[in-house]
Amino acid sequence: MRMFNADGSESEMCGNGLRCVAKYVYDHGIATKPTLAIETGRGVLTVDVTAKDGKADAVRVNMGKPILQASDIPTTLPGDPPINAVLTGDFGSVEVTVVSMGNPHAVIYVPDVDAIPLETIGPKLETHPAFPRRVNVHFVQVISSSEAKMRTWERGSGITLACGTGACAVAVAGVLTGRTGRTLLAHLPGGDLELEWAGDDQPVFMTGPATEVFSGEWVEI
Repeated sequence: MRMFNADGSESEMCGNGLRCVAKYVYDHGIATKPTLAIETGRGVLTVDVTAKDGKADAVRVNMGKPILQASDIPTTLPGDPPINAVLTGDFGSVEVTVVSMGNPHAVIYVPDVDAIPLETIGPKLETHPAFPRRVNVHFVQVISSSEAKMRTWERGSGITLACGTGACAVAVAGVLTGRTGRTLLAHLPGGDLELEWAGDDQPVFMTGPATEVFSGEWVEI
C-alpha cells in the first residue's frame, strides 16, 4: 500500500489506512487468510483479521517497533527520543515528546484537549524548524493510566478524526513519560483504538474496527 495526504504529499505509513486495506482485500476475496502481510513505507507489517459474517470486523496490526533515535525520527530536539522537550514559537511554549512509527509524531499533554485551538496551533507545530520533515501533532488528555483522549493535526492533511500511527505514538509517549501504562484505550473523535506496547524492544500493536462506508467507481478521463 501507498498512502497520500490531502496536500498530495506521500506519507511513509498510515495505521488506519492499513486496517482499511486489510478489510478491503479480505472482504473482496483478494486475500482471505486471518493473518495478512502488507508492504508499507516502513516495511512489511502483519495484520490479524477478526471476521463477522464473512466480513472483516476488526483488525489487529503489528505496527512495528517505535523509532526513538532523534536523527531517525527526524527532529533536532535533544534526546533519544526527546521527552518533555520544550518547544517555543509564536504559539508560546509547549512540552513535546517526539517518537516515530515510521512517520514523525509530537505528543503534547494538556488538561483539556477540547480547549486547544487545533486549527491555529496545529499548522505552526507541524512546520516548526525542529522537524525537518514536518510532524504529526497530537494533544492528549490522560483519563487514567490505561485510558486517554486525543485530538490530532496530521502532517499534510490538517485536523483528522483519527490517526492510527499517532495513537501508537501516544501509547509509547505515555510509557516514556510515566503517564500511562503499556496498554492504552485511546479515544479519538472518529472512535476508539486499543494499543499495546509490551516492552521497550517490542512492536506496538493496534486494534480497531474497520467499516465500509462508501463504494464507487473511478472513471478515467
